[in-house]
Amino acid sequence: MIHFDIVKRKPMEPWQAALLPVIAIAVTLLISAGLIGIAGADINEAFTSLVMGAFGTKFNFFETCIGAVPLVFTGLSVAFAFRAKFWNIGAEGQFLAGALGVSAVALALPPVPSFVGIPLLIITGFVSGGLFALIPALLKTKLKVDDVVSTLLLNYIMYHVMGIFLFGPLQMPGSSWPVTKNFADSLVFPVLIPRTRFHLGVLLALAAVAVLWIIQKYTVLGYETRAVGVNERVAFFGGIKTWKVTIITALIAGGLAGLGGANEVLGIQHRLILDISPGYGYTGVVVAMLAQLNPLGVLATSFFFSAVGSGASTMSRICHVPAYISGVIQGLSLLVMLVCLLFRDYSIKVRKSL
Repeated sequence: MIHFDIVKRKPMEPWQAALLPVIAIAVTLLISAGLIGIAGADINEAFTSLVMGAFGTKFNFFETCIGAVPLVFTGLSVAFAFRAKFWNIGAEGQFLAGALGVSAVALALPPVPSFVGIPLLIITGFVSGGLFALIPALLKTKLKVDDVVSTLLLNYIMYHVMGIFLFGPLQMPGSSWPVTKNFADSLVFPVLIPRTRFHLGVLLALAAVAVLWIIQKYTVLGYETRAVGVNERVAFFGGIKTWKVTIITALIAGGLAGLGGANEVLGIQHRLILDISPGYGYTGVVVAMLAQLNPLGVLATSFFFSAVGSGASTMSRICHVPAYISGVIQGLSLLVMLVCLLFRDYSIKVRKSL
């Protein structure tokens, strides 16, 4: 009789672990090619149109860059929280909290110059998201409430809270739609490249990646989050205040997601609308997992997801492939990555017995 045993594998070399996302994406594209072929489209033409839709022109390239920004912020939020085993599924709600906080302040501010208003609103977005993430962190550390459940449920609460404001005090006068009036020109992100929408938020996202990478690699907080993530009990007996690490982690993670909301209202919409997020927070979970919680990996994965999303509409128009193939590719990439992570940590041994 043949038996299959799952046994622990020796740790991979760093370069081998770094190849896992590349392998996952390659396998995902192969599976996607099969699905496109089943749909009756020419595979070469489909992928060519996908690439051209994402990078074919200067405008398309910068649109892909812009589309990656909210995913960078939510991906960083989830990645930093997961490092410390704070299971933050609430980046969506924190994103909305940042957008709502920024919008409320922007509409209430008197006329101020850009060098005053924009930094103030960026700080507001970070603080709004961070404070909203503080709720599940306190529930976890003080009352032992499961953070997966609390962060997930708070997403829906924040969405409806935002709806209350958009149908109430923040609603544009004379409108029946859940939308605010446009912000003052001095309060929105400046466009950095003419005839594109490439704005200040792109640089803000790059700065966030760099800062988070430095925090994780070179600071005491980075060490403590890693220690808590590896073994919270051992970290506690080693003198680390694990509850404090969880609180700080939640504040930073929520703040990063809040910056994503600030970026969306200040850089793209220039106002607040109810459906400002198509699910950036949930996609951020996929981004973080595919990036193996690495800030630089989050940047690369966000760009890949944005390219797929940007190119899918072109592929749909030219090859008549459903545009939601982009969602299929994103979901498949996570599934394949999880399988890769399984084989990173475990191997299957075959043995025969009489």
